[in-house]
Amino acid sequence: MEAKRHLPRPVNLEEADDGVVEFSPLNQEEEGTVTIEVPVAEERAAWGSKMQFMLSCISLSVGLGNVWRFPYLVQQDGGGAFLIPYLIMMVLEGAPLFLLELGIGQRLRQGSLGVWNLISPWWGGLGVASTIVSYLVGLYYNVIIAWCFYYLFNSFKSPLPFATCPNETIESLNLTLPVEECELSSETAYFWYRQTIDASPTISETGGVKWWMALCLTLSWVLVWLCIMKGIQSSGKVVYFTAIFPYCILVIFFGRAITLKGAGEGLKHMFTPDMSKLLNPTVWMDAACQVFYSLGLAFGSLIAFASYNPMKNNCKRDAIFMCLITVFTATFATVDIFAVLGFKAVANYEKCVHHNIEKLQAISHNWTKYSENISITVDNYDKVWPKIFLPRLKEYYINETHKHIKNCSVADELNQAAEGTGLAFIVFTQAIVELPGSNFWSVCFFMMLLALGLGSQFGTMEGVITNIFDMKVFSRVRKEILTGSVCLSSLLIGMIFCTGAGEYWVGMFDTFAGSMGLIIIAFFETIVICYVYGHKKFTDDIERMIGERPGIYWQATWRFISPLTIFSIVVASVYYRISHPPDYPAWKMEEGVAVKEAYPGWAMFVCLVLLMAGFLPIPIIYFMRRCQCIRFDTDIHQASIKRVETTISTQGMIKGEEPMPRIDTSDSEWTRLFIDRVDSSTSLEDNL
Repeated sequence: MEAKRHLPRPVNLEEADDGVVEFSPLNQEEEGTVTIEVPVAEERAAWGSKMQFMLSCISLSVGLGNVWRFPYLVQQDGGGAFLIPYLIMMVLEGAPLFLLELGIGQRLRQGSLGVWNLISPWWGGLGVASTIVSYLVGLYYNVIIAWCFYYLFNSFKSPLPFATCPNETIESLNLTLPVEECELSSETAYFWYRQTIDASPTISETGGVKWWMALCLTLSWVLVWLCIMKGIQSSGKVVYFTAIFPYCILVIFFGRAITLKGAGEGLKHMFTPDMSKLLNPTVWMDAACQVFYSLGLAFGSLIAFASYNPMKNNCKRDAIFMCLITVFTATFATVDIFAVLGFKAVANYEKCVHHNIEKLQAISHNWTKYSENISITVDNYDKVWPKIFLPRLKEYYINETHKHIKNCSVADELNQAAEGTGLAFIVFTQAIVELPGSNFWSVCFFMMLLALGLGSQFGTMEGVITNIFDMKVFSRVRKEILTGSVCLSSLLIGMIFCTGAGEYWVGMFDTFAGSMGLIIIAFFETIVICYVYGHKKFTDDIERMIGERPGIYWQATWRFISPLTIFSIVVASVYYRISHPPDYPAWKMEEGVAVKEAYPGWAMFVCLVLLMAGFLPIPIIYFMRRCQCIRFDTDIHQASIKRVETTISTQGMIKGEEPMPRIDTSDSEWTRLFIDRVDSSTSLEDNL
């Protein structure tokens, strides 16, 4: 019997677009004739437009950290001086890593799981690690979105529920007084700790699930599922809102904030540099970490986003633009925040002055000799107040008024640093309460936080879903069902964040699941691409895609500067964790303040598990594949040329054939290398 092979014409990457070639089943058309079909792989999903891709990257990178993390660092680390290390780190690590992820995703057309298995199966753990970290970050990030929903709903109440302290009735005395916990703290702090999260005194006391927060979290996950269930076809349209709306609100806030009384004080405080802070290595570490997180590096989402781009997309221009827009957004948001905080500081200062004047007037009859010559107002307070401390009055002042007189200072008010939930839900809401039309500004602010949070959440979960969907075991599952299953599991696990200890758990996940793991993943990304995949090969890929070869800046940062910078961050972070044992701010109802407490033993174990989950898959998979405990062929169905429904019965039909001629895929080097491995000594089934 004469066996004939009908081979298709050579396939060029320009036609295949993604360079992936599929082998379909062997078909016996007539007796003695066997046909091997080598069609181009199914076309990978693509963005509806370049605008969708850019807005998705903006939504991912420009998140909540730009609004509540960056202003805190500026306030804490030297004001305007902090912008110096921030910009330096953006140049040394931010832009190079951003282009690295966009370039490798666009070139290999895979999610992060497929990319790293494709480069080297030994380093497949990078994709697994980034998927785990992204999933863990998505778990707690959606809880923050749920908190924003709760505040948004309450923003429609008039007056705002966090504007005043609620009253309680003391039946024995027949008195109605403000709640003591609120009096000891503040209206906004009480609403946050007691009426929003109902904080327990320690992380060990959960206090049960708070039904109102569970409902808000359910709403958050349902919304995420609806927006990403069809991949970029659905999320790509939502980003028109999540990326553009926050900028509209920031512009509106800017127009109002700079006209507020005290805005100048806040901006002066922001831009006044304390150059001595630059000698503190912690400031540089803060700047490096902020650049790292604000760009969304190492989550795998950027690789997934880039994989849907056309091969000739100019990813270098995209990376530079995204770094510029991130710096601009962080600075612009900080100007808004400090203008409003300046207004709040001046308002609190004036309240403090009026309080002290009332107290002085109440005791002035005891020292009329001096009070006749002392007239204190808000305008002359700073000049006149020191005169009260005349030696003959000092003893009287200490004995009679030290429990009532407050220290009034605008600078002290501005120096009260707050970050994260403290800035958004306590400090900034206190400023909103003071604004005319506070309900409108409250709705705008929390709508902005929702848009920022949801945009980042869509990108984070898209990185998870893309990687899971690229696995062969899930490739035939409808994406809506797969996405729904991931969101449902996340909702059930996320109920731990809806307990009284929920904020403590969020802080734990943020510190240990979303920090160290990402830094280590980014370090290995640069090493694998530059020294395993090959920096020359990667440079050639970039040149082939954009028509321009990366210059000395990109070469130096990829090969030397960025890895060394990230390694320094890892070492500094490890040293910081060892020298500063982890703790959390536990809310004490009796005192009305949050007190730092050490994690109990079981919580430290959870911290260790979260920390190790972010990077252990890298060495585990490396050594298991090195020791051949795991087959080299990956479960990522798009990571290599894939067979389609070839059965074992076809193996004997092609044994003994002469070597298969090379398919001309001149623009796809990895495909060419794979085809070269097919020879007459092995079956097609074994090679695939």
